[in-house]
Amino acid sequence: MFGRSPSKAIKVEVFAKTDLGRTRDHNEDHFLVADLTRRDASLKPAVRTHEIGERGSLFVVADGMGGAAAGEVASEMATETIYEQMVNAWGSERELTPQRFAYRLREAVEAANRQIHTYAAAHPEVRGMGTTTTAVGVLGDRFFLSQVGDSRAYLIRQGQAVQLTKDQSLMQRLVEAGELTEEEAAKSERRNIILQALGPDARVKVDLTHQEVRRGDILVLCSDGLSGSVKKEEIAAIATRERELQAACDRLIALANERGGPDNITVILARFDGEGLRPPEASAEVGHQVYPLIDTETSTEPVPVYRGSRPPEPTARARWRLVALTLAALAAAVALYLVKRSP
Repeated sequence: MFGRSPSKAIKVEVFAKTDLGRTRDHNEDHFLVADLTRRDASLKPAVRTHEIGERGSLFVVADGMGGAAAGEVASEMATETIYEQMVNAWGSERELTPQRFAYRLREAVEAANRQIHTYAAAHPEVRGMGTTTTAVGVLGDRFFLSQVGDSRAYLIRQGQAVQLTKDQSLMQRLVEAGELTEEEAAKSERRNIILQALGPDARVKVDLTHQEVRRGDILVLCSDGLSGSVKKEEIAAIATRERELQAACDRLIALANERGGPDNITVILARFDGEGLRPPEASAEVGHQVYPLIDTETSTEPVPVYRGSRPPEPTARARWRLVALTLAALAAAVALYLVKRSP
């Protein structure tokens, strides 16, 4: 259905880094970088530069929440469980197709949710803990993205950054409803309210999407400690300018800290090249594209691609609509115990 012949090589260079930031007393973020073919999850040289094998590669960022050490437990549990599930289930899969890979990725995220939820129920000291998760699997010339929460994945192509994931947040809902602009949402005091996370509920709805990779593309995964302080245009400029990915990660984190470092900061940068990838084209589609899994359940509720909000209506009716929508979303967030702490 998707993808090109694997006869030609696809190479990836990758680096990742996490930082405490300037205001937190402990780090609740976790990341994972793995070559699934070699079953190696690390930042060792053999993983930092490798060819995409028949089992693909995996990149995960998780931003935990819950106070004390609970958020750290949740984010670490998420990255480890997703990796273990992919190694065991996908690693033993005989049908090496994009459909099965995408299915196994979604399955792994759902398994992580059950694991965190079950653990929290058995340990009252961490009850209510949760974590965002952005997990990207690479198979052949395609990304498969699973999203829960408001960590992000961007694609940088020819110096331009496009967000591949959609935030599962109150602000994203208001932007899509046309009640706020993206600029207003980014400055709102309620920007940290998310509507879903791994852990608080027994079931979770994973947003599963896909994107074709082109030669020279750079994949960025990050927690909101970076995306909340550094604009995507700035991320693109730094990642494109710096030849060494480690230097680019260092610069991005330094910039977020220069602007106050209000949260933990985590970033993964992965640059793709090789004859197995087509060159970039201006007409190629880039963005949030729902992946159509062929099974008994829909992979995600289709969400229209956001192409910019209309100007807020300067009427009393519009203000009441904003209040009503805000209250409804807040009620849902409180019910799910998913209010992230403000920086």
